Amino acid sequence: MRNIALFIVLLSSVMSAQTSTDLFEKANNLYRQDKYEDALALYEKIEIKNDVSSELYFNIANCYYKLNKVAPSIYNYEMALLIDPSNKDAKNNLTIAHKLTLDRIEPLPQNVFEKFRSNFLNSLHYNTWAFVVIIFSFITSLFFILFYLSHDSFRKRIFFSISMLNFLLLICSIVITFQQFNEFHNVKHAIIYSNEISVKNAPNLSSDDVFLLHEGTKVSLIDSVDEWNRIRLIDGKTGWIQKQNIKIIDKF
Repeated sequence: MRNIALFIVLLSSVMSAQTSTDLFEKANNLYRQDKYEDALALYEKIEIKNDVSSELYFNIANCYYKLNKVAPSIYNYEMALLIDPSNKDAKNNLTIAHKLTLDRIEPLPQNVFEKFRSNFLNSLHYNTWAFVVIIFSFITSLFFILFYLSHDSFRKRIFFSISMLNFLLLICSIVITFQQFNEFHNVKHAIIYSNEISVKNAPNLSSDDVFLLHEGTKVSLIDSVDEWNRIRLIDGKTGWIQKQNIKIIDKF
């Protein structure tokens, strides 16, 4: 009898166990039927399993957006882009979700290099830049070998020039890769989750208010004291808020 009972328990656990793929497909079907809360519950089961992806966070964000929850939708679009910066759908929907926020913060003016960095360099993950490094390493080595083996002076000059050009591009791509890696792991961002929060000029409740923020606004974290975070906005303003009012955009 004990063996039969154990078999039944094992059989039921196997039958009840669902792969992340099964859950994802069921959640997608529920979303298409406008059952956003049910779909969200299944998506978040996958998240608990740590079987995350850009597509998963994108779909979670879509559910929250349909449920008119601004801060969670923006947070999850940001998470989708954190995993895959080239996710165009997440970028477009994030822009739409930002229109639901109350805060209108203008970024500081950028010079040509800063625009190039934000629009091009930062659009690629550091793993992608590492792959670019490998490509330039291969091309540089290939043309240097051709230069070494060639006996024609004209071809040697051509091969050497191409090799040196790719070597310079290799150095640039290595620098960019390390910069992206350091920024990814050292710079923290968060989303305001409180409906409205007063930003203080010091990390205590008795300090003066400097400005107000509302849910869905993205901030940079630049310091931490006890239960307080010092934040910076894209317009350069800084202040202190309690950690309970934000949700940090986790990094993997």
